[in-house]
Amino acid sequence: MPKVFRLVFSIVNAVIIIGLIAIHFVVKEHTFQSSLLYYTFPLPVIISIILVLSIFLSKRFRKFNLLLSAILLAVWLSRSFKVNFTKDGGEHDLEVVFWNTSHEKGFKDVFEETESVPDVIVLVEYKGNNLEEVKAKYPSYHFYKHPSKEIGIFSKDKIIIRNTTLRNFSSYVIHFETFGLDFYAVDIAGSIDVPRKWGVDVIEEALTDYNNAVLMGDFNMPFESKYLKPIKQNFNHAFNEKGNGFRETWFWNIPLLSLDHIWVSRDLEILKTEKISTWKSDHAILRTTLNKP
Repeated sequence: MPKVFRLVFSIVNAVIIIGLIAIHFVVKEHTFQSSLLYYTFPLPVIISIILVLSIFLSKRFRKFNLLLSAILLAVWLSRSFKVNFTKDGGEHDLEVVFWNTSHEKGFKDVFEETESVPDVIVLVEYKGNNLEEVKAKYPSYHFYKHPSKEIGIFSKDKIIIRNTTLRNFSSYVIHFETFGLDFYAVDIAGSIDVPRKWGVDVIEEALTDYNNAVLMGDFNMPFESKYLKPIKQNFNHAFNEKGNGFRETWFWNIPLLSLDHIWVSRDLEILKTEKISTWKSDHAILRTTLNKP
């Protein structure tokens, strides 16, 4: 490779790396446009780009790329890979599941993937597939399918719909009660023309109390998002507290972004949280076991 070309590529390499680092650690969600770049370039993607660029560099500059990749990998692992002591739930504890079904799957698939019948299930991007079949198989349990939104709720106890907060930019929160707890089923719009802050505003409007409550859904925001700060102040993140492994739930079993979350009010005890990887959706399943109040 000619020296001039190597020099030019080294400069391009440096500019790209500086730009990516600035997007992720400095600019982040400062503006709506920068937030889109921030979501597009999570650390695993940045690390991959730096490693690919290193292939075309001289040994001298390649060492820099490899060292930087190792540092970023350490940062990513410290953030995303969790190790916690957990407790197995008993028959009187509550097993809660959330899943973005990607429009194609339903409750039947949850039972198969979890190898159980959880106490409470919330599905988003759910079209009602196999709903009548599942209802017939479990006649003593309770089901709810929103008439216009792609959301489904299952519970072994009675489901009381308290409120539905909708916005015309496709973010919504359904507040329901079951097992004596307040649940909030969340689906925040992931469109590139809709600020995520609007979705958090919908959640804050829907919340009636910060106790005895569980928020679960597709927030379309990584855990690091500044917009989740109000929720972090009042709720515990179920996977951070009692999960093991990578927190990220998207994309197709590759841990790129933690878009799906279960948040539990601080007065409730989280016993265990699991991420169940599956090829039936581009989102993983989240399962949390709570100590019943």
